[in-house]
Amino acid sequence: MSRRRGNGANGLEAWPGYVDALSTLLMVTIFVLLVFVLAEAFLSSALTGSDNTISRLKEQIAELTQSLSMETSKDSTLSQELAALNAQLATAQAANASLNQQLSTDNTTISGLQSAQKSLQDQLSDAQAQAAAAAGQISELQAAADSSDLQSKLTDAQTLNKQDAAQIALLNQQMAALRAQLAALQVALDAAKAADAKDNVQITDLGKQLNEALARKVEELQQYQSVFFKTLSESLKGEQNIKVVGDRFVFESDVLFPVDEASITPAGKAEIAQVADAVKKIAAKIPGNVNWVLSVDGYADAQPIKGGPYKSNFDLSAARALAVLDLLIADGVPSNRLVTSGMGANNPIAPGNTPADYAQNRRIEFRLTTP
Repeated sequence: MSRRRGNGANGLEAWPGYVDALSTLLMVTIFVLLVFVLAEAFLSSALTGSDNTISRLKEQIAELTQSLSMETSKDSTLSQELAALNAQLATAQAANASLNQQLSTDNTTISGLQSAQKSLQDQLSDAQAQAAAAAGQISELQAAADSSDLQSKLTDAQTLNKQDAAQIALLNQQMAALRAQLAALQVALDAAKAADAKDNVQITDLGKQLNEALARKVEELQQYQSVFFKTLSESLKGEQNIKVVGDRFVFESDVLFPVDEASITPAGKAEIAQVADAVKKIAAKIPGNVNWVLSVDGYADAQPIKGGPYKSNFDLSAARALAVLDLLIADGVPSNRLVTSGMGANNPIAPGNTPADYAQNRRIEFRLTTP
């Protein structure tokens, strides 16, 4: 019995050690779990912050992409208008060159007339010198006229003097006519110079005025394009199959039409109604002197048409664009502010040949632009 009591006492004495060990293990486990919980909390916070940053960056990238596309479109429009201005400037420069050529011809004519005038003046001076010499001879002969021979010489000298006087009179008439021609040419030359200077001023003023007018119209249209984008973006927010590509709103045709058809679905009519509302809001704000239109362009995919009422993708895309245009007019958009075109399978936005690529290329595009 004493042996059993001794063994019982040893077991009781070991029990506090087990309790301490278990307590320590439990504390370590709790500490490790606490570390994991804190680490997970910090990691979740960091990931949430990263997701928010990535979302903001994506939004900024989308805004920059949209701005870049709009600037590219504006640059294309400005290039076209600049080409027209250059054509006008080239026409004005050609007219200026013609005036310069005429001016050069007039200067050559004046130089010739001035040379002729100098020659006539030399002849007149010679004739006047001869007349003076003849008059001196006449005076001498009259003073010494005491014989018939001298009288005969005097008569001959007087006849010669009359011929010289007639020649001088003729030269004077020619000089007067020449002076009249020179005066008329000088008037014409002055008028040509004045016209040339006026044309140069007009060309400069025309270029300046056209550039200023172009800048004003581009600035005005840019302002309303931005408002149009904002209004339509807010109206179509959350739509998965509608996106912005540059300065255009792109609707996938599957949102608006059944396959290989040009009849708009009820859901598509609701989408077009939102576009019409946005256009009417913008139209009410754009001044009458700003010329603008809403371009409605239809596109199809590259798959050939097999059967049905449409012979080609051009026919199908044009029919769909016209259906959208008619619906916009029915929703109250002025018909004189709408233009449309069917582009067929041209200008695909997805280069592949998968069903998803074909779906993206079957689309209707809206763009606020100039006629």
